[in-house]
Amino acid sequence: MTLLFTLLLIATCLWVFAEWKPDIASRWGLGLERKRSGLVLKSQAIAGFEIPYLEGGQGEVLVLVHGFGGDKDNFTRMARFLTPHFRVIQPDLPGFGDATRDPAARYRMSDQVERLHAFLQALGVQQVILGGNSMGGFIACEYAARFPEQVKALWLLDAAGTAAAHDSPMLRHYLATGDSPLLLRSQADVAKLIRATMARPPYFPGFLKRTLGARAIVDYPLHCAIFKDLSQHSPMLETQHTTWPTPALIVWGTEDAILNPAAARTQEQLFPRHKTIVMQGIGHLPMLEAPAQTAQDFLEFARTLSV
Repeated sequence: MTLLFTLLLIATCLWVFAEWKPDIASRWGLGLERKRSGLVLKSQAIAGFEIPYLEGGQGEVLVLVHGFGGDKDNFTRMARFLTPHFRVIQPDLPGFGDATRDPAARYRMSDQVERLHAFLQALGVQQVILGGNSMGGFIACEYAARFPEQVKALWLLDAAGTAAAHDSPMLRHYLATGDSPLLLRSQADVAKLIRATMARPPYFPGFLKRTLGARAIVDYPLHCAIFKDLSQHSPMLETQHTTWPTPALIVWGTEDAILNPAAARTQEQLFPRHKTIVMQGIGHLPMLEAPAQTAQDFLEFARTLSV
């Protein structure tokens, strides 16, 4: 009985602390996830921006770029399957996560490509396998076009950047109303975001949802401006390029409600050296919904690169 009482007391104290200080509880929780994945938090300054990033593992460099409204920790749970094989680097893009926000700066694809390049140059990284989800996938493609000699392969996870991908109910609704589940105005919008982006969401503690929601609410004006700018000034990949020689692993979740999985066909035409994986019952964020399987699919693809 004494042991049970002690455990209940500890659990109650932890719950009260998480309710009282959700930001501190979130840092602790994310810290444990990062440690389990072999990742360490670091930071790198580039012109005008401070870029926090997670790094761990050894070997070839694998850089993972998050999507709109996401951050470096979007890949943390999946990274535990990757750090035994690669040096994994997960940066926050300027304007997102814990990176610098500058309302006077531009955040178009070309701007973020140049910043990502400056970041990798500052780290002394010369060649990478470059992965990206959603907007991050768009940036990865543009990076490979701009710096082809630096990108050994691409890993495109429900990637934006083609007319087919953008032909989705979410983006049509945004163009008609200016409203998107990626733009959060209240804590109630966190649940809408999770429903819209994931068909099989993992467990998110309440304190983490409150912390991330609070950050997104503060970011609402800036992110509205960025989203509008991107929607108006993002030429589609197929209008700028014919094909890439870069090998690409193309991944789509069948239940993606943010972008259109039919874009796989356009991406296959852009990347003749491709492998396509369609994940049944998965939404827009495979690395969060099915981290082990998503990582395993990539590791099998990566083994073919050295054959």
